[in-house]
Amino acid sequence: MKLIDTRDAVGHVLCHDMTRIIKGEMKGVQFKKGHIIQEEDISMLLSMGKEHIYVWEKLEGMVHENDAAKRLYQICSNDHILPSEVIKEGKIEAFAETGGYFEVDVNRLDEINSIDEIMIATRHGSTAVKVGDKLAGMRVIPLVIDDKKLIEAEKIYGGAPILKLTPYKLKTAGIVTTGSEVFKGIIKDTFTPVIIDKLKEYGIETKEHIIVDDGMDNIENAIKQLKAKNPDMILCTGG
Repeated sequence: MKLIDTRDAVGHVLCHDMTRIIKGEMKGVQFKKGHIIQEEDISMLLSMGKEHIYVWEKLEGMVHENDAAKRLYQICSNDHILPSEVIKEGKIEAFAETGGYFEVDVNRLDEINSIDEIMIATRHGSTAVKVGDKLAGMRVIPLVIDDKKLIEAEKIYGGAPILKLTPYKLKTAGIVTTGSEVFKGIIKDTFTPVIIDKLKEYGIETKEHIIVDDGMDNIENAIKQLKAKNPDMILCTGG
């Protein structure tokens, strides 16, 4: 690290936390270690009495953690996957843009995570996810990392993302509920609302619900009635 004039610090990386103190109002970290100094930060630093600050020396072949996280995210980035809006403490997180089936190329993930100082953590693959679910997080361990390690990870990536999210395709459903006790109003149908809520979790809208008395003919006719309206799926329930 080296000591430089604060006015010349734009684009440099802070070596340690910078605390701001206003008597009776606040005492806390204004700029965290690893923060890349922006033009608008200069006046704040000067107001904190920081005429000179220690910054990391920009060494050839070394990559800052924020830039490294962006490159690791590209290894994971794919359709229907969104990054966190900000890089927090050198980490980017990936979220589901839509509900669907989430998959992870575990073999290549293990290869990448075997590279020293690199980490990509994901939720289990081969699972259903909802809109907004966190899928993964990626970062490098130190503040700066040798570019050769990132290049090694990118070779394993090879242009094929290690994460995949396939959206659900079913959009509508019809439900046939059977049972004389429900059909005659002897007991209340409490199961169909549960099914409707479960379907909603997968982005499926229930278009129609038919309650029929016992008997194969009744059930068959109800199914044909729903089928004529072209739902994506028909579910039958009974007591």
